Amino acid sequence: MARLSTIPFFKEPGIDLAPFETRCHWRRFDEHEVLVDFDDISTDVYFLAGGEVRILNRTQSGKEVILGEMRGGAFFGELAAIDGVGRSANVTALTRGEVCVVPAAVFRQIVFASEAIADRLFRLLAKRVRELNTRLMEHALLDLRHRLYAELLRLSVPRAGGGEERVVSPPPYHHVLAARIGCRREQVTREFTAMASEGLVDRTRGALVIRRPDLLEARVAEALREDG
Repeated sequence: MARLSTIPFFKEPGIDLAPFETRCHWRRFDEHEVLVDFDDISTDVYFLAGGEVRILNRTQSGKEVILGEMRGGAFFGELAAIDGVGRSANVTALTRGEVCVVPAAVFRQIVFASEAIADRLFRLLAKRVRELNTRLMEHALLDLRHRLYAELLRLSVPRAGGGEERVVSPPPYHHVLAARIGCRREQVTREFTAMASEGLVDRTRGALVIRRPDLLEARVAEALREDG
């Protein structure tokens, strides 16, 4: 059965994916399964058909920094397919799911065969570089409190019927937020206590509600201006 055409990245009229079908394989993964680990020498690209994974980095001392999560429709591993260098991050499953494993040679052939797909890859890589630059700037210039504000805004989406309110669903664990912004869980807990006392956030069933995202945005912007 032709399945490569179901992958959003490859959806483009005029390209025949049939010759590549047998050179790729699909497999299911379980919760907590490591799909890619640091310094692996593999160069395959992984396309998520379902499930959710977390991407993280680890220092030599063992401290982990969460770079982000990915869900169905996203893909990872393209850097190793492009430059052949060992993996720079760990990717671990948060849920059960399925992935299409595309060898580097196949990935490159498909990209080079379609100008539209190549442009899609360039734009995606540019977006990821810009996002990393933003986080690097935040880590360099903002204190813990404002880094937490920025991360919550980044993770949130507009609340249905909630006016200007935004939500993070499911509500993030404090130790996960700490690993995302480079601090300790206890520090995140203290900041949430302060935010709740100000009426900035509220925890409901299944979600963290950001009551005043406009105020958090203003505080982050002001902190960046003060540093400048």
